[in-house]
Amino acid sequence: MAPNPTITPMTRVLLAEDDPAISEPLARALRREGYDVDVCPDGEAALAAAKENPDLVLLDLGLPTIDGLEVCRRLRAEGRTVPVLILTARAEEVDTVVGLDAGADDYVTKPFRLAELLARVRALLRRSPLELAGEHPAVRIDADARRAFFGDEELQLTAKEFDLLRVLVREQGKVVSREQLMREVWDTAWYGSTKTLDMHVSVLRRKLGDDASAPRFITTVRGVGFRFDPEAGG
Repeated sequence: MAPNPTITPMTRVLLAEDDPAISEPLARALRREGYDVDVCPDGEAALAAAKENPDLVLLDLGLPTIDGLEVCRRLRAEGRTVPVLILTARAEEVDTVVGLDAGADDYVTKPFRLAELLARVRALLRRSPLELAGEHPAVRIDADARRAFFGDEELQLTAKEFDLLRVLVREQGKVVSREQLMREVWDTAWYGSTKTLDMHVSVLRRKLGDDASAPRFITTVRGVGFRFDPEAGG
């Protein structure tokens, strides 16, 4: 088997999950992939284990003692930039948006396919600390204060413009589909016109000094969505 390039001898995964029917087979699968796995059955244990600086946290939302959202908030309040992947049985979009607003980097809903979860883990471990912190060489996002900066200047954004920019910067370098943007920013499943999204992207481009004919930051990927360039403005 070819070596997994996202794994180093020190790659450690903290798995916070109280259901042994999920945590035990998942821990075995992660160990087969070459990860060092620490399993915690509740929120208090997860916060204590996080002090050992894991490389990634798999976090169930429904943990006893301290729920997963609060664990995530406390990790971010402590300044920890460790990637956090939420495991949730709550399929409603509002729950996943709340999780991302709490500082999570990605989520998978239960029941999940193991191959998909492992792919999400690898993707998070490949991302740089700058990306995971919601930062960019020219654009910085302060999610807690809901402020965005372009260089040394604060951007004057509406609530939806801020949310849209936050998602694009968080996913910088990747194409974000129109459907995902509508779910995360407008809290809705959207199957019709995305004229509202196009309008907000247009305004964001102007505020970032983008030229529509040759954008530096936000590129339209026709038929799919938008991509925020991780190298632009650096």
